[in-house]
Amino acid sequence: MLGLLINDKEQLELQYVIKRELEELLFDLEDQRIDTLVKQSMRERYKLLFRLYTRVASEEEVKKYIPQQVKSE
Repeated sequence: MLGLLINDKEQLELQYVIKRELEELLFDLEDQRIDTLVKQSMRERYKLLFRLYTRVASEEEVKKYIPQQVKSE
């Protein structure tokens, strides 16, 4: 296990960066032009980023990005 010591400003910046990446992934997952294999990788990345986001964001903020069940294509 690793630890990370950050101040409040750095925590807010991490929240912002991760949140923007999550939103971008959600947007791209809706794009029908993207290949299924690529979307699977994007879903895995989303799950990883979401777990990281739960460590730096409030419970209210995390609720907005809870992953939905993945539809098979």
